[in-house]
Amino acid sequence: MKTKTFFPILLCAVVSALVITCGCTMPTQTAQGKQLTVFAAASLTDAFTEIGQSYHSNHSDTNVSFNFDGSQILQTQIENGAYADVFASADNAHMNALKNEGYMNNSTVTLFAQNKLQVIIPKDNAAHITSLSDLAKPGVKIVIGTQAVPVGNYTLQVLAKMANDTTYGPDYRSKVMSNVVSQEPNVNNIVTKVALGEADAGFVYQSDVPLKQKAQVDRIIIPDMYNVIAQYPIGVLKQSKDPVLAQDFINYVISPAGQAILQKYGFVVPQGSTSQQATMAGVTSQRIPAMT
Repeated sequence: MKTKTFFPILLCAVVSALVITCGCTMPTQTAQGKQLTVFAAASLTDAFTEIGQSYHSNHSDTNVSFNFDGSQILQTQIENGAYADVFASADNAHMNALKNEGYMNNSTVTLFAQNKLQVIIPKDNAAHITSLSDLAKPGVKIVIGTQAVPVGNYTLQVLAKMANDTTYGPDYRSKVMSNVVSQEPNVNNIVTKVALGEADAGFVYQSDVPLKQKAQVDRIIIPDMYNVIAQYPIGVLKQSKDPVLAQDFINYVISPAGQAILQKYGFVVPQGSTSQQATMAGVTSQRIPAMT
């Protein structure tokens, strides 16, 4: 009899433990609140991380998670089924590709920031680079982005402009390209390699050097006459499970608070926009073909 009584008691204890356990975990899951997933260009890492923290402080029931990488990689991930609510690109080309393929809610796509290129060099400057002309000297190790990533395409445009100026000469581009030792899939890799002294120079955005690496590099400004204005559009993906929340995040990015954070990290408020909400629904790609 004692043996028969033991198993019902044990069973009740196990069931009770499971009920207690479920009762403890369910509120935790509910307390996690809403979840928003943002795919953003690698050059936005620091700025968007702070924007996400600021947004969360004003929307404590919403957790924002980010996937930072080259715009071309993010595009491919989305095309292959990766889930995201919001996509922020470092150029129009990759945004337009997703729009044309039916992934974006086109009416939500908005220009939220602009950027320019600069050249960074290691603090010790072993290659003795003091000007843009020095990039064409034999033996200089240069890192740029692949042509598929926006910063790489913008770099080719800059070099083309400089080669068309007699100050640098028609062979300037080819000389600089012959010094390229690595083409990276995102700007973060370029910054890291230069900061660590693995390269003598790198083409990145003006917003691209994180605070923790500013002491490791110096920069050379590219004059506006040769530079390229990088366009940053953002929009809601059709697959978003909460498009209203996704749009609310975008509204925060283009609000004065969001724009102030972007400017803090070196981005430029879009010129000619109305309350920083110029729609990009009809904008065509500004990508250039391969240069030979």
